[in-house]
Order: sequence, then structure tokens, then C-alpha cells
Amino acid sequence: MKIRESGMPERDMWEKFFNPARILASLSINSQTGDVAEFGCGYGTFTIPAAKVIKGKIYALDIEPDMIRITNEKAKKNGLNNVQAVLRDFMAEGSGLPDGSVDYVMLFNILHLEKPAILINEAKRILRDGGKLGIIHWNYDPTTPRGPSMDIRPKPEDCIRWAESAGFSKSARHDLKPYHYGIILTKEEGVR
Repeated sequence: MKIRESGMPERDMWEKFFNPARILASLSINSQTGDVAEFGCGYGTFTIPAAKVIKGKIYALDIEPDMIRITNEKAKKNGLNNVQAVLRDFMAEGSGLPDGSVDYVMLFNILHLEKPAILINEAKRILRDGGKLGIIHWNYDPTTPRGPSMDIRPKPEDCIRWAESAGFSKSARHDLKPYHYGIILTKEEGVR
């Protein structure tokens, strides 16, 4: 089940919107981070930089075969053996990962989907107690050069509310200038 179209541009344009290493560092993805799941890996824009710094494996999921191919090619080109790109309809089938199996879940530029609670609850299921949920999305600002239409673009407060309703806490918000915001939340101990 594809999520609502957000107008994702070509790879060269897309990658100019981000400084992935800086964003990942500000969202607490570093050499102490174990296994990571990324929902909607796209071009591997964050997958590859994350794989370079984490101590575990990154499960990069996407519904598009081309995105999986591109991510695998980038991992091979960078000599990374900790990237597992998985072709999967995670909205309909879940991630396929075991309960409590990852330390961090990346929901980057994806929560404009119709039922964000499905994805947030799947993130909660696969996170270990105390695990982190990282969210990035386009600022709620019609002057951004790309991104989902304003009628489906979530505000930071929406993302926090959805995550807290699912059992996440301790949110920290980051301004990821010029076009995005970031949020880190923690899975509360004992929340299933």
C-alpha cells in the first residue's frame, strides 16, 4: 500500500535538501547506536550515512524496487556490509522484524501518510525498551521548495501527539534548517 504522494524529486535534487551526517548526529544516531530500522529508505540518503556510524545493522525498508536497488548499490559502493535493504509493503505487512529487536527507528519524511498510527505502532513494536524514534518532516510552511501538500503535511505537534499516544515519551525537537524539523522520542519501558 503506497503512502500518499509527496512529490519526491529526482535524487540529485532530493539530496541537496539535507546534510545527512549533521542531521543524524543531531537526532542521536552515532557510534553507540545498535540496530536501526528505516521505513521508506528512498534513495538511501540517510541509510548510507547511518550505516557508516552505527555499530549495528540498518534495515532499510521500501515498497519501491528501484529504491531498494539504489540503496543496495550505494551500500556496495561504500563497502558497507551492515545494510539490509528490504523490499516490503510495511504499511500492509509490517516490517517483518521481531518484537524489541532494534535500538532506533527512522521515520523520515513519511508521516504524511493516511494512518500514521499504524507506522508509529510498528516502530514501537520493534523497538527495545528505551529505544529511540527519530522523526523528520518538512516544516509546516508553504514556502518550502518541495514536500507534501499543506493539507497532508504534519505539524511537529501532530507527530509528538501521535507518538505519545502510542507510548513514547521524552520528546526533543530540533530545527533542521532550512526546510525540516526533527523529533526524538523514547519508547517507555514495558510499553507493548
